Amino acid sequence: MSKSDTSDSTATRTAAALSDKQRRILRYLREQSQTNTYFKSRLIGDDLGMSAKEVGVNMPALVDGEFDVTVEKWGYSSSTTWKVAN
Repeated sequence: MSKSDTSDSTATRTAAALSDKQRRILRYLREQSQTNTYFKSRLIGDDLGMSAKEVGVNMPALVDGEFDVTVEKWGYSSSTTWKVAN
């Protein structure tokens, strides 16, 4: 795979390429990251009507994608914690 092929595959990971659940999580993180930095999957799920597992399954697309927020897995105590920065 050439460097341009890698760039092309990364470029496709935009908000338009996300599933509905992933777009909902991204919107939530954009809004909430104005006042918070750390988010637990369980609490994101509670706010969005999803399970913590559903949130966790959908987060890698946000971690790997190129968006206006940066998401990284941060910790695992009593639900995965995600660090979000604008």
